[in-house]
Order: sequence, then C-alpha cells, then structure tokens
Amino acid sequence: MNLRRLFAIVVKELRQLRRDKLTFAMIVGIPTMQLLLFGYAINMDIRHLPAAVLDQARTAQSRQVVAAIAQTQVLDFEYLLRTPQDIDTLLREGKISAALVIPSDFERRLIEHDRPPLQIVVDGSDQTVQQAVRQLAALPLQTMLNPAAASPPANAEIVNFYNPGRRAPVNTVPGLIGVILTMTMVLFTAMALVRERERGNLEFLIATPVSPTELTVGKVLPFVGIGLIQVTLVLLLGVVIFHVPINGSLADVYVASLVFIVASLALGVFLSTLAKSQFQAMQLAFFTFLPQILLSGFMFPFAGMPRAAQWIAEILPLTHFIRLIRGIMLRAAGLPELQREIWILLGFTMIMLSLATLRFRKRLD
Repeated sequence: MNLRRLFAIVVKELRQLRRDKLTFAMIVGIPTMQLLLFGYAINMDIRHLPAAVLDQARTAQSRQVVAAIAQTQVLDFEYLLRTPQDIDTLLREGKISAALVIPSDFERRLIEHDRPPLQIVVDGSDQTVQQAVRQLAALPLQTMLNPAAASPPANAEIVNFYNPGRRAPVNTVPGLIGVILTMTMVLFTAMALVRERERGNLEFLIATPVSPTELTVGKVLPFVGIGLIQVTLVLLLGVVIFHVPINGSLADVYVASLVFIVASLALGVFLSTLAKSQFQAMQLAFFTFLPQILLSGFMFPFAGMPRAAQWIAEILPLTHFIRLIRGIMLRAAGLPELQREIWILLGFTMIMLSLATLRFRKRLD
C-alpha cells in the first residue's frame, strides 16, 4: 500500500464532502438534532395534561382537593363540567386526557373509607397518560387536605376508557400505521423523482407539453395506492394478531389515512427538489423521520415536551395523524369531531406541493 496515493484519495474525498454542502450539513445537523431532541424533548415526567373536573359535592373540601391536585401540575383543569356525559364528549374529541370526578358523598367517603373518595377517568388510548394519572392517584389525599392526618387506604378510583386491559398493542398499532407510512411514502417519493433526474428520463419530458404540476402529481399518484395497501395490511395484522379494536368507522380510517398519505408524498416531492442524488434524498428523508417519530407522541408523551418542542411537533404531519387514527380507532370519534387535524394536514399538503412546484424546473441543468 502506497501511503502517498492513499493520502491523495483521502484528500479527494474530503474536498468532495466540502463541496457537497447538503452532506456536510447532515454530518453536523443529525447529531445536533439527536442531542437536542433526546436532551430536551424526551421527558417521561408528564405535566400539564388537559383535564376537566366534575365536582358533584360542591363543598369547601372538594374545592380544596381540586386546587391541591392542580398544584401538582400533572392535570390542567381547563373545563368545569356539569354532567358525566360531558366527560364522554370531551374524551372522544380528544380535548382532554383525564377528568376528575368528585362524588356528591365525597366527605362521607373521606371519613368512612368504605369507597374511594375520588374518581379519575382516563383516556386509555395513550399509555403514558395512564401511567401519569396512576402516579397522581397514589398521592395521599388526606395529607393533601391536612398534612397531620393519616391517608386512607384508597385515594382515587381509576376508570380507564378505550383500553381497559391496558394492552400495549392497542396503543402502539394505530400509531405504527403513521410511522410506516412516513418512512415509506416520503422516502419512496423523494428517491423516485431524483432517480428520474439521475437516469436522464426527464430528457424525454422536455419536448412534451407536460407542466411541472402535471409531472409532480402524476409521479405521486401511484404511491397513493401503495400507501392504502400498507394501511390495509397493518390493520389486518393488528386486528387478527394483536386484537386491536376498530371502534370507529373503517371508512373514516381510510379517509384519514388517505389525507396523511398525500401529505407525506407532498413532503417527499419537496425533498426531491432539494436533493441532487438518491443518496441525498435518503439523507433528507431520514432527517425528517427522527423529529416526526420522537415528537409526534408515538414513542414519548406529547404533554411532557417543552413548549418549543410542541410548537415544532404541530408542524409535523405525523403528530396530527396520530391524533386522528387513535381518535377514530380507539375513541370511536368521527371526522367532524377531528376536522381540525384534517384541515392542518390538507394545509401542509398544499404548502409542500406549492413549494415543490416553484422549485421544479423542467430543464436538464
């Protein structure tokens, strides 16, 4: 081995990396992003869950309990309810994660200890929420009311909606639909469009009257069918193997999936306009995978993230699809109740396609 020739090859590769600005940015950007995401955004200590309170006792002690629980910062009481039916509505629409119910005989239960004095209704479609509320329910109620008093043997009764068995696949499988679609749709589309440019197939389109919009949409449409096939496969395996329920409308599941597929494809089209090679397209696709998977609420609790991380997560399409698919499959919510997430995904799609069309140039150079 000639060290001089070896050194020349090393210098050549370093110069090529320096000229490839995107690859150089990835070398610095990916570890920086991972450090920031895992260091700041990933927090299992959940705080500020949106919640409601149904105080049927309406006594000074019941109000004291509500204030004491609010001070823990686990639950943020955003709604004051009048009927138990309001709890069902807010949970199904995804507006709250838990509801504190104080029965009318609260003070008697507090003295006699025959029944739990409180009841906390939990959205079981998110296991991290279940865990946080169970830790809250374990706090000694009597100590919260009177530090010198002994706590009763039972503090609060947990009522787990939508996943009473607390089975992990019920929570995981619906989210996996979005994760799989994100990984495949963005990557396939970005690489397919860049491959056309690398192989010179765009030369045949230069002499045709095909517009940039027609070319972009025409390349994307076949992947819509592929995405729907993947949704069907995951649903079938989830129901047959893991017994995951589909409590809502199957048509709503496919409509929500279709909107998300189009949003992911639009992101892939936009990334293809930034990349000059298939390797760069793969790099950019991976650069979008990590924040979506970590910040969407699929792996880690959304409520435990800092406010800045939540703002970033609201921009990402997977965040809204996770809310959609869990709402439909587990909470039996309809699309009208989740229309905010649909509109956000449609808006994201229009922005990405518009940017991609503006960047696309129907020419070889």
